[in-house]
Amino acid sequence: MTQSLTDWLQQRRFTVVAIDTPGSRLRVRGADETCSDLSCHQQTVVVTDDGLGGSLAVLNPGDIVKIESGAGRLEKIVVLRRVWDEIASPEL
Repeated sequence: MTQSLTDWLQQRRFTVVAIDTPGSRLRVRGADETCSDLSCHQQTVVVTDDGLGGSLAVLNPGDIVKIESGAGRLEKIVVLRRVWDEIASPEL
């Protein structure tokens, strides 16, 4: 069965549940409602709508993100939608 573009995109989106900045860890929830704990490293970059945020400190619980990994490591976290944009959405 072929997956639609919308389904493909939703499966690659995660909601930030918790951020442990000192421990360089991030807990996210996927489309299937399961949570995963991710370990970040010094080279992990957070990309926000206003440019590179740099660290986990710019993330908030409820943010919608996309995770990009390479060579078995978390390389980039891209913020797709901020929690305050989600709450203000007319879809709710």
